[in-house]
Amino acid sequence: MEAAAQPSAAPIRRYRRAELDEEEENKSRALLTESEDADDAEYIPVAKRRRLEEQRLRKLLKASAGNLSSDDPGSADPSHPTLSRETSPMPEGPATRNKESLLLVAARNRKEQPEATEADKQLEEEADIMKHVLQKQALKAVKELAQDTVYTKSMTTGWKPPLRYRRMTEDERQAVRDTCRIVIDGHNVPPPITNFKDMKMPPCILRTLEAKGIKKPTPIQIQGLPVALAGRDMIGIAFTGSGKTLVFCLPMLLIALQEEMRMPLIRGEGPVGLVLCPSRELARQTHEILTAYCGALRLDGYPELRPMLVMGGVDPKLQTDIIRQGVHMAVCTPGRLKDLLHKKRMNLDICRYLCLDEADRMVDGGFEEEMRDVLSFFKSQRQTLMFSATMPAKIKAFAESALVDPIEVNVGRAGAANLDVIQEVEYVKEEAKLDYLLECLQKTAPPVLVFAENKKDVDAIHEFLLVKGVEAVAIHGDKEQEEREKSIDEFKDGTKDVLVATDIASKGLDFADIKHVVNYDMPDEIENYVHRIGRTGRCGKTGVATTFINTRHTNETILLDLKHLLKEAKQRVPHFLLALDDPLEAMEEMAAKSGVKGCTICGGLGHRATQCPKLQAENRAATRANKDYFGSGGFGGEM
Repeated sequence: MEAAAQPSAAPIRRYRRAELDEEEENKSRALLTESEDADDAEYIPVAKRRRLEEQRLRKLLKASAGNLSSDDPGSADPSHPTLSRETSPMPEGPATRNKESLLLVAARNRKEQPEATEADKQLEEEADIMKHVLQKQALKAVKELAQDTVYTKSMTTGWKPPLRYRRMTEDERQAVRDTCRIVIDGHNVPPPITNFKDMKMPPCILRTLEAKGIKKPTPIQIQGLPVALAGRDMIGIAFTGSGKTLVFCLPMLLIALQEEMRMPLIRGEGPVGLVLCPSRELARQTHEILTAYCGALRLDGYPELRPMLVMGGVDPKLQTDIIRQGVHMAVCTPGRLKDLLHKKRMNLDICRYLCLDEADRMVDGGFEEEMRDVLSFFKSQRQTLMFSATMPAKIKAFAESALVDPIEVNVGRAGAANLDVIQEVEYVKEEAKLDYLLECLQKTAPPVLVFAENKKDVDAIHEFLLVKGVEAVAIHGDKEQEEREKSIDEFKDGTKDVLVATDIASKGLDFADIKHVVNYDMPDEIENYVHRIGRTGRCGKTGVATTFINTRHTNETILLDLKHLLKEAKQRVPHFLLALDDPLEAMEEMAAKSGVKGCTICGGLGHRATQCPKLQAENRAATRANKDYFGSGGFGGEM
């Protein structure tokens, strides 16, 4: 019997790896769909979920870009063979992954991007410089910084403009500002007022102003006084000799008078108002102005106001006696004020008004730490005002951190020279300077002011002029305070014809009828040049400024700044400045792109922030200060 046929074994089915992967993906897709409606979702591996999400995104991208038509059978399936690697927006797997290295991709992207111009690179570098320069702690009191105290509302004074000024439309206000070339920046700016009487000044103040020959306000006073009287924080920028001192002195007088009439000060109280100045001479001058107006108020029957001068070189005993009576206003230099505050001989408990005269020098001239220390003694909010003829963008941005809803009042470009000054620039060899100085003194009648960069030159010039029979006096930082005051007094009253000085006499000092300013040498910063020549041509009068230049000993960047400053003021530019290599087209291109003309660090017009000599000098000073002269971390470090 024939044996029964054995059933053949089931054939073994073999799968390709790609088929298995496709089957697993289909299963995972089905599981993921079911898991959306199920309460107990089954776990899907991360890699599979990622692939499914990529497929969904590819569909959306293809649909939005319109790469495939709706009737294309492969449009619904991202794995369709008609979908090539070029049209796939995202790599699907190892089989379709781009084989190019990251370096090649980066190189191709660089070629596709437009190449940056030299101006774009320099502007990018400037932005980086400004970012690092402005990375400073806000100019506030230590307690305010620690508690993150932020004031949002300005101080209130009770002063309001007359009704007819309040009813002026914004177009009418702007027409007045345009006539006076006033540029403002801020919110809810008070209207400009074109006469002192409408500012509601006491009659005795008006008479004193008229006696001094001040019959109508200057442009900075037309807009600055209403802003200050209204209690608003302010940055005031105007050319030298424009009357900025009255803008902060008169409101401080009225605030102190208001406090005294409400509740008289008792022993040890005060001040109500505080003015900080960078030099003793400027502080003394401001104190004299305040004293004159306080005397006028007292003669007219108003309560007595006591101003005080706080500066080095003055007997502290006299200052202590005034403080004991109660002081209404204090004009100070930072060093002596800091000393009195730390010794608790003076306090700022009721002080509500703070003014920084020559604010760029106060904030950026080595007084920053003193300013922070002084601000820490305030017990409450204060109205803060800052004034200067030169206010670079760097200083303004940092100073604004101390202000509340500030208003900026600008008359002319910050750092521009006074147009009433005739500027003459002469090339003079070093050995011929003294002889040529005698010739320059013959240009105009006295008084004449001579500036030199260092104290040694001041003494040499002073001695030379005395030998030649010229009635001259000199001041600089190494002289005794009594001698400095005597020299300035003799120069002001006409006893002496020539004053030789360093830059301590260049900022803020008001000398009557200065006919001629001589710069024995060009200063290291263009800001100092603007302040020097601003001692003449004040209050609408004209003056002459002569500057000696020796191109060997002067930085070319400063000479370019001077060249552009002369062009801006429409002055004669000497041939040796015209011969300088000036990248004018590049400067104009960067100014058009950035919206800022010149340097944002020092305000010079002949260079940008990347070549600023002031910033370079600061960096060199910081490097010297941090240099390890002994090695291994200092004298006591490990060897």
